[in-house]
Amino acid sequence: MLGYGIMLPLLPFYVQAQDGGAAIAGGLMSMYAAIQLVSGPILGALSDRYGRKPILLLCLLGTGTSYLLLGLANSLSLIFLAIFLDGLTGSNLTLAQAYVADTTTAENRAKGLNYSQLAFGLGIMAGPILGGTLSGYGLSVPALFASFFAFANTVFGFFFLPESLPPERRETKPLAQVFSWAGQFTSIFRQKNIQTFLVVLFLLNLAFAGLQTNFPLFSNARFGWTPAQNSYFYLYVGLCGVIVQGVLFAKLQARFGERKLIPAGLTFMVIGLAGMAFVPVAWMIFPAVAVVALGTGLSIPSLTALVSLRVPENEQGRLMGGNQTLLALTNIFGPTIAGISFDMIAISAPYWLGSLFSLFALMVAILSLKDKH
Repeated sequence: MLGYGIMLPLLPFYVQAQDGGAAIAGGLMSMYAAIQLVSGPILGALSDRYGRKPILLLCLLGTGTSYLLLGLANSLSLIFLAIFLDGLTGSNLTLAQAYVADTTTAENRAKGLNYSQLAFGLGIMAGPILGGTLSGYGLSVPALFASFFAFANTVFGFFFLPESLPPERRETKPLAQVFSWAGQFTSIFRQKNIQTFLVVLFLLNLAFAGLQTNFPLFSNARFGWTPAQNSYFYLYVGLCGVIVQGVLFAKLQARFGERKLIPAGLTFMVIGLAGMAFVPVAWMIFPAVAVVALGTGLSIPSLTALVSLRVPENEQGRLMGGNQTLLALTNIFGPTIAGISFDMIAISAPYWLGSLFSLFALMVAILSLKDKH
């Protein structure tokens, strides 16, 4: 995630360096999300069949190669190839979460998934700062640095990462079924004991999927913030996430459990997103965002753990791939919804809509949690 955090804010500049514009940069991100929509469930199912380690190492190699291509790119076609490859092999997070599910018990799964999200958050927080610093030495330097991290991670994993899914716990269905995207995608969503929780995860991710790209426009229109002020704000958001995931979650999960943290977290999201839409002065955005960070930090690992515990051990990879598919869908639709509502309704509309999506998620979660099984 450090490499991802380095590269994500700089991608438009790589496009610009090859005489591309904002539309091409946006198209690249849509392509990336669309490819992950297809590759996520298949790679997850492959890890159920062959083990987490070999598929994870394959994905890390793909990530390192894609960053290397970006660093060496001298044309838009090479940039497209790099993003295509990264989307095709970009299931590192899916496989990491499946690995956590393999190696944790029912009692500590939510805690394990939370710590993995903490690691992801730290990478996302530190990456843009490191990437911005390295870009001062040339635009190719951050990409080559991120590529080095990915390849070093591959070597580390090869020698030191043990396999988490022994042969006796692996999937044994025919290989042809593994490469059936429709089958992988629908098999997870046909399981009645997790259907409604997947709806909650979808609504939860949709609530803020478009806000990352929309917030600089919002803060500039309402508060007159500059890009530098926004970068400090994102650092604050990252620190809030670290505090919630690194300090608060473990204590609250041990005391209340996932079934109570899910509605509590969603309630915080409803309040926090509505607060972001309402705030009239800049300083008030900070407590509102802290409430949103508390909501996501409590609800997402709790939901993921609860769903994971309802799926057999030999389908954890497929499940996490299904989760990635949901995330890809929200990354496709979320920014569009946020952008249209910002332009056509009001600058605060994306945040009111996010609060409304969170409210729907809360209602579905409350009804789902009445089922004790």
